[in-house]
Amino acid sequence: MRAFFAVDLPDPLAPAVADAQARFADAPSVNPVGPEQAHVTLKFLGEIGGRGDGGDPPLDDVIAAGERAVDRAGVAPFEAEVAGLGVFPNREYVSVAWAGVERGGDALAALHEALEAEATALGVDPADHDFTPHVTLARVENAAGADAVRDALDAEAPEVGTFAVDEVRLVESTLTPSGPEYEVVERFPLA
Repeated sequence: MRAFFAVDLPDPLAPAVADAQARFADAPSVNPVGPEQAHVTLKFLGEIGGRGDGGDPPLDDVIAAGERAVDRAGVAPFEAEVAGLGVFPNREYVSVAWAGVERGGDALAALHEALEAEATALGVDPADHDFTPHVTLARVENAAGADAVRDALDAEAPEVGTFAVDEVRLVESTLTPSGPEYEVVERFPLA
């Protein structure tokens, strides 16, 4: 299964995520993420659930690694605030538009670091970029969509809202023609 560790935004913030996306949602070649699927990815795992034969790490091992990581991070429940806009990889070449985490970013970074260490110990590829806590709003396919996103960056920054973070989730991501579908596999409560 294709999976990742994440912190989900609660359903009541979905309309605010949609409002943030509205600035560029109708632009050509911009593919908004479903607001009800909004989350902060802490560690993308790729394929997991193998039989432990040198291939994908077994699901039980990934769950155990998630438990160890959350314990090791020592992060108590906290509040996170999502606001502002940003892009990856940069303003000149836009492939992803996102809303940033303005409060709670240090706690999310601590969780990311612990999950990164535990996952790479299982053989998962290490991240190839610095961790920036964010909520993906849209993927951008070409320059026509990038112009709309750049215009949104220059406008007033959206405020998505504040939410309580009390768990990390292991999420299965199934790719479909209409976009990814997510299912929670395991929950790891913060202590």
